[in-house]
Amino acid sequence: MYEIDFTESEEGRLDDISLYTARLERMIEELKVEGDFSITYLSDDEIRRLNAEYRDKDEATDVLTFRLKDDDTFPDFGLSNELGDVFISLDAVARNAAEFSVPFEEELTRVMLHGLMHLMGYDHQSNDFKSEQMLIKQEEILRKLGYAG
Repeated sequence: MYEIDFTESEEGRLDDISLYTARLERMIEELKVEGDFSITYLSDDEIRRLNAEYRDKDEATDVLTFRLKDDDTFPDFGLSNELGDVFISLDAVARNAAEFSVPFEEELTRVMLHGLMHLMGYDHQSNDFKSEQMLIKQEEILRKLGYAG
């Protein structure tokens, strides 16, 4: 199960949330996600504060993923099916879309998938789409969703 939230500053920025929830359902199916998570859409200022607080990087980014299984300080009693939380800056998604000359909806779908893959334990060391297995798989899934990739 998942929950989609908007911070107050981002409420109403997506025209058709049902479009993105349908894509999210397909991503969940492709990745065989079993567990609960949330996706929160926020502004550059808000994601910059999170990035500074939790990653010591005082800059905005497109997506931050906080995976609960990465934190060994809290014991896992097998009672929770909680995976974690994904935070997405819609400002950064808009910039990425312009920079890569892709439609906003495609870039948002890519960033949603990227965050979800991190929740599932995928990781990458660089942004090399030709050698990083996570990024290769990401683009394969995007093609299945109807994007050229």
